[in-house]
Amino acid sequence: MKFNKWTMGLAAVGVVSLASAARADETKMSQVQTALSNTTLSGYVDTAAQWNLGSQNGGPTTPSFGNADGFTLNAIDIALDHPEDESPWAAGYHVEMEAGPDAIPVGTGGGVAVRQAYLALRTPVGNSGIDWHIGVWDTIIGYESSSDPSNPNYTRSYGYGIEPTTHTGILGTYKINDQFTVQAGVANGSNIGGGAAGFNGVASQESQKAYMGAIAFTAPDSWGWAKGTTINAGIINADDSTGASLAPAPGGTLANFAGTTSFYAGATVPTPWTALKVGVAFDYIDLHNAQHLSPGGVIGGTGSDDSLSVIGFYANYQYNDKLSFNGRFEHEDINITNPGPGGAPTPGLDEFTLTTQYALWANVLSRVEFRWDHSEDHAAFDASNYGAGPSAGGPIHNNAYMVALNLIYQF
Repeated sequence: MKFNKWTMGLAAVGVVSLASAARADETKMSQVQTALSNTTLSGYVDTAAQWNLGSQNGGPTTPSFGNADGFTLNAIDIALDHPEDESPWAAGYHVEMEAGPDAIPVGTGGGVAVRQAYLALRTPVGNSGIDWHIGVWDTIIGYESSSDPSNPNYTRSYGYGIEPTTHTGILGTYKINDQFTVQAGVANGSNIGGGAAGFNGVASQESQKAYMGAIAFTAPDSWGWAKGTTINAGIINADDSTGASLAPAPGGTLANFAGTTSFYAGATVPTPWTALKVGVAFDYIDLHNAQHLSPGGVIGGTGSDDSLSVIGFYANYQYNDKLSFNGRFEHEDINITNPGPGGAPTPGLDEFTLTTQYALWANVLSRVEFRWDHSEDHAAFDASNYGAGPSAGGPIHNNAYMVALNLIYQF
């Protein structure tokens, strides 16, 4: 047993005995070893190669918009977990760090981000107990995840783009029975509405908070071929006047000056054909007392509620143990009540994505993806032409096409 100099000094003057110090050190080491023995390490390395067909160099087609026609390291994700056990007063934690241009919640071109970091605590209530997350945790709404390998496609959906991503606060989850689970939480109110929000933002007033709730249903075995169907719904209201904004499409941004309310409903349903599953997702975000900022920064009228809504359809076909196909179709509607000078109403957007996934290497998620984005009314794509071209200060294409290879090693 090795002792530090401080312990040796105390022993020399008779304050402590080396035997008692040895027992204390052994107790501390035993506690640490016990904690570490239940801790797991996981994560992934996400890389991609992308080609935007034709002259398209921008548009909402990737997790990070700067990936056109090149190679990219999207994210490095490392997580430590100490899961709760089955005891009534169980405790654990989750710490997840992410680096790279698509790190969530960094929204300024990359860096190192705290993806999640929370205490997991249980209090016994009823037959199951309430499981608490206290700290930084993922949002409770949405069909897609901020974790890249968990999504059916490489690129993100329009719906994901208008949802909150991360909150700092407290969240409670209660499993009523095998079919129903409910969640409720409160978090900081700053920059909650849409996009990659700051994980620890503080509103200009302490009273400004985000309040949220959600319910999930899982179909029992008695549903036959539809057993395992999941239905989710949730709402998040953020009292926030800090000026968080969304850029749903070129032509200006929607600036939020009085908070946002986000609604979500979605379902994943098996089919009589065992290999096929389908899904649907609906997102709606209301920007209270919004202002529309044109490309030149001109502010439109105030006192109106602008909104965005997205309906998405998903399909997964598992051909065999190695090969699967994932499809997604979305339509986005944008309602700008008062566009302001130089800010024409933003057109409706559609996107179609087809992803082929094959397990070629062990632990590696291999995907080839084609995506087509379409503006229904007028040009909405090619960020490289903002401020130039036939429409000064605006895009020049109605369509954007992309092909990508995505490789993710998971450990």
